[in-house]
Amino acid sequence: MSETDSFINEVTEEVRRDRLYGMMKRYGWIAVLAVILLVGGAAWVEYTRARDAAAAQATGDAVLSALEQNDPADRAAALAAIERDGAAASIVALLTAATQAEADDAAAATQTLQDLATDGDVPQIYRDLAAFKAAVIGGDMDDAARRQTFESLAAPGQPFSLLAQEQLALLDLAAGDRDVGVAKLTAIIQDAGTTRGLRDRVQTLMVALGAPLPDAIQSQ
Repeated sequence: MSETDSFINEVTEEVRRDRLYGMMKRYGWIAVLAVILLVGGAAWVEYTRARDAAAAQATGDAVLSALEQNDPADRAAALAAIERDGAAASIVALLTAATQAEADDAAAATQTLQDLATDGDVPQIYRDLAAFKAAVIGGDMDDAARRQTFESLAAPGQPFSLLAQEQLALLDLAAGDRDVGVAKLTAIIQDAGTTRGLRDRVQTLMVALGAPLPDAIQSQ
């Protein structure tokens, strides 16, 4: 290689280094910022994960402590005092309502469930379950309000459709509409989605009413 070529190569390398240093001086802060963001983001994820785990554990400990109370009224009061936040809020509310009902405070249990049923931040399945349980307990709800709730939950495709239909049949029977109630019970038995427990319960009720069972059931 001639001295001229060697000189040109050296100059070229020097120019490249100068450009690289210039780019680092000009844009190096972006790389530093990216590293800071990555490290900071990872630290924040770990912090929030640890915080949520600690909060969940604290809620669980509070629930267990409340359930250790012997008196249902004391259990209900202890559960109601637990701060409800995050994924555990629905479970705590359902436990609170169940304990309030056990303590013969139907009005409080219904209110707790209705508050959960109307909470837009709660997953729909929990809202539907709370609405169903509130209507079953009744509390201060009249039969018209209970029926309206059950009818909305009894729509095809709803997770509590068949259970809501059963409750509607019971309301019909209580109101003296025997034929309407029996027709609903028969439809439940014939529904392919009916569970064994629900089918047995409905059949027992129909036998007690002296109502004929569907032919498919009688032939079994």
